[in-house]
Amino acid sequence: MKPARAAALRRILPLVALLGVALVAGFMLRDHLTFDTLRANREALIAFRDNHLALAVVLFMLAYVAVVALSLPGGTLATLTGGFLFGLFPGALMNVTAATLGAVVIFAVVRVGLGARLAARIDASDGKVKRISEGIRANEVPMLISIRLIPAVPFFLANIIPAFLGVALARFAWTTFVGIIPGGVVYTWVGAGLGEVFDRGETPDMGIIFEPHILGPLLGLAALAFLPVALRRMGRA
Repeated sequence: MKPARAAALRRILPLVALLGVALVAGFMLRDHLTFDTLRANREALIAFRDNHLALAVVLFMLAYVAVVALSLPGGTLATLTGGFLFGLFPGALMNVTAATLGAVVIFAVVRVGLGARLAARIDASDGKVKRISEGIRANEVPMLISIRLIPAVPFFLANIIPAFLGVALARFAWTTFVGIIPGGVVYTWVGAGLGEVFDRGETPDMGIIFEPHILGPLLGLAALAFLPVALRRMGRA
């Protein structure tokens, strides 16, 4: 095997492995990452937390990181579970930290496997795609924070798109952490009240993030993130 081909294979292997594990885990856990599972195991989880707090924290965060890194359909449930088991604080801090670590894992794997080569091709091009990419890169921080604040952008896409644009790992990490704090706090707060919801035999309202009194401030924060960009453009006009 030629050295160049072998190097390319080594770069893409982690991505292939991640996708493989994600498919297997998604198939095996598809019926378990639900509110009903959490409801059915609530007493056992609380007892384990009370008897082994440090271990419960470690296992919860590892599970959360895995859910995000593998892009499993359980991120929101994991956030609610963090609030349910650990309260608004430190639950929110644990949720935001674990979600950021999981996002960094998938970002790094995608960037090593595909992102670097795609970014190089974009830089080598001279068409519209390159102009759009340069425009985004010129406003990386506002863009990265805004896609985290606006709930309409799927978390999975917000993890992989920056990898294709050649965003620096450190910048991706801190903007992810900062950008998901508001939404993370909201869902952790909902999770902290899950006990009462379960006692009533109900399901938590996951549409709360789109309520005007929640969505409005999030959109306002997203707009503030782009305020420096607008001011710079006004200064050039």
